[in-house]
Amino acid sequence: MLQTDNSLAIMKLLRVPGLGPSKVNALLDWGKRAGRSPVELCNEPDLLKSRLTAEQIDSMQLDQSSLGDDLAREEIRLISVLDDSYPNALRRSLNGKTPPLLYCRGNIDLLSKPAVGFCGARKASDRGLDTARDCADQLASHGFVVVSGYAAGVDITTHIAALSAGGTTVIVLPEGILRFRIKQEINSVWDWERVLVVSHLDPTLSWSVHNAMARNAVICGLSNAMILIEAGTTGGSIAAGRTCLDMGRPLFAPVYETMPETAAGNRLLLSQGARPLLKSRHTHRAAIERVLDAISRSDSPSNGSEQISLFA
Repeated sequence: MLQTDNSLAIMKLLRVPGLGPSKVNALLDWGKRAGRSPVELCNEPDLLKSRLTAEQIDSMQLDQSSLGDDLAREEIRLISVLDDSYPNALRRSLNGKTPPLLYCRGNIDLLSKPAVGFCGARKASDRGLDTARDCADQLASHGFVVVSGYAAGVDITTHIAALSAGGTTVIVLPEGILRFRIKQEINSVWDWERVLVVSHLDPTLSWSVHNAMARNAVICGLSNAMILIEAGTTGGSIAAGRTCLDMGRPLFAPVYETMPETAAGNRLLLSQGARPLLKSRHTHRAAIERVLDAISRSDSPSNGSEQISLFA
């Protein structure tokens, strides 16, 4: 089933003016304690008089069936925070700010697989993109889902690398899922069996800086570890890195011998708890085993025979 009555009711609550994720979560908790489902909350306005304004209650009575039809037509599944299929890592990571509803299109099973997230500059250097491509390729070969945000530069590079390696990827949108389109540069490797598109935003919402920042937190929440490619000292990439550290996720930041200006934030994050992502002198590829070790909660260094250097 793509949509349940409860998930559609939660969507209706989220579309009420002034009700953001935190307030909707609090309302759902209150309803649960009162023995009321989301459907009952929406269908019994008197229950909400102590919680919502008259204008907010009136807005809930608006017919939104056409939006539900649009979602069903695009085969978009709604997963609510009340569902067993909701990813536990995301539920735990964001606490009160956990998205009450995820809009998903594609292979929903990818939400339960081990995953590594990527974030980085839209205008990353060739060296940065090569590093992102190498890491995503190796992780896909190890069976990890690659999670990123579908922006130009690092994001789209990692999605393409994962699919090209025969792996899987999760795209987290900074806009409503009804605005999603398959980009030309990824079209040749696209496979809906190996892709999941996710948005926690209203289905019709357009891109904004605020939405992009919120999207980065979801990427972190869905990932067992993060790799940050060429973060600046300000902006979304370094903010995503700090969010990752705040969540207690292992964060890896490549450091080059001659760092481009776009990567100045990498060194800053290394001083704040990120781990350097190094390169094997034997394979001349990223020492991705260190990421895997961190995910398995082992911080032991590589064995003595493995020589490592900064990316050259």
